[in-house]
Amino acid sequence: MKTQLKKSIVVLVSIAFLLSCDAVKNANNTQKGAVIGTTAGAVLGGVIGNNVGDGNTALGAVIGGVVGGVAGGLIGKKMDKQAQKIEEEIPGAEVTRVGEGIGITFDENSGVFFDTNKSNINARSQQNLDKLIGIFKEYPNTNIIVDGHTDSTGDDAYNMELSKKRATSVTNYLIQNGISSGRLTTYWHGETLPRYDNSTPEGRAKNRRVEIGVVANEAMKQEALKEAQKQ
Repeated sequence: MKTQLKKSIVVLVSIAFLLSCDAVKNANNTQKGAVIGTTAGAVLGGVIGNNVGDGNTALGAVIGGVVGGVAGGLIGKKMDKQAQKIEEEIPGAEVTRVGEGIGITFDENSGVFFDTNKSNINARSQQNLDKLIGIFKEYPNTNIIVDGHTDSTGDDAYNMELSKKRATSVTNYLIQNGISSGRLTTYWHGETLPRYDNSTPEGRAKNRRVEIGVVANEAMKQEALKEAQKQ
């Protein structure tokens, strides 16, 4: 099922890309963002939503949160700036600009990690989260999704609970350091959504991760829609 989902996403991205090529050729950056956000974003939002719980993952929420049109392109430009700042401030994080949002992945080799069977945030992880908090405060018109995952080692139920504790630890740390709880949504998936091969030590290390999605809140969407009407 997971392999089929990945194949479907690749096919749909290719179709969406081909459909948007002619429209993108003569477009400026804002218009390009709008075209891509309306085609690839809309298609992928449906795939992710249908396969991983109606967007109940950081990736699903980012891809599914499509405004589209010129307004979507304007949101994308704001996300570009935020994504660049995250990359500069936290070079170990895997930062991906997706549609009109941002996906951030931390595994035990890249910024926010947990000791074996632990869910408390250690000193090194705190440093990187503090940098992220500073950026979130600089861009207040966004909502934040925190997503917890584990590798496949151990009991399924234990892994689900462990991923819950780790994701909740990150969420609580953000709240304790000034991020409004109203901006935050927390999910956990245990070992059910691996991104890498659990049969290798390297793959398991990358699957022990926290993913963060950044999407426009209603204020940013309304601002972008009003600005788009003026163009």
